[in-house]
Amino acid sequence: MDRLLSGIKKFRLEVLEEQEDFYESLRREQHPHTLFITCSDSRILPSRITGTNPGELFVVRNVANIVPPYRVTDEYVATTSAIEYAVKALKVKHIIICGHSNCGGCSASLHQTAEKMDLPHTQRWLELLDEVREKVVALEKEPLIQEVMMEEANILAQLENLRTFPEIKEREERGEIDIHGWYYDIGTGEVLEYIEDLGKFTVINEIE
Repeated sequence: MDRLLSGIKKFRLEVLEEQEDFYESLRREQHPHTLFITCSDSRILPSRITGTNPGELFVVRNVANIVPPYRVTDEYVATTSAIEYAVKALKVKHIIICGHSNCGGCSASLHQTAEKMDLPHTQRWLELLDEVREKVVALEKEPLIQEVMMEEANILAQLENLRTFPEIKEREERGEIDIHGWYYDIGTGEVLEYIEDLGKFTVINEIE
């Protein structure tokens, strides 16, 4: 906790003081251009990966960067409501689903370990990946290959789920919003995007 307290003091004394006008401009409103949906994993820092400033990304995080298919419900739906707000109220121009290497959520789904770890709510949440897991397991690949396949297939499944939201589907068809699937490799820093025309993930931040 001491480290956190030191950090927030340093932020106010150094960062905020140096950029006072910028932060003042953010006081009353935000105009993010991108909805960034990613995993809750502590190793993922969206603004650092993308080099963006406060106010540019509207970030949604949960275990395994899952987008539940759209449905009308009286339940309390955090991810669904955040997506709705970003698209309809903030009118973002881009949506990125960003999965990553060594994803604990994908691994727990693939190996069915949530129950063994006494994580009932996580287990329930990961049921949304059952169909993805079944497809990956059916391919009978080596364990490490399966894990990467699970992480990549999960991204594609969430892109499909995004398109079940009526507003997103309509805006994409009108060319008013772009949807992207990214895979972030924690160890190398590479970011790969799924290119539909090629049917595969391709590095988009390659260093020449």
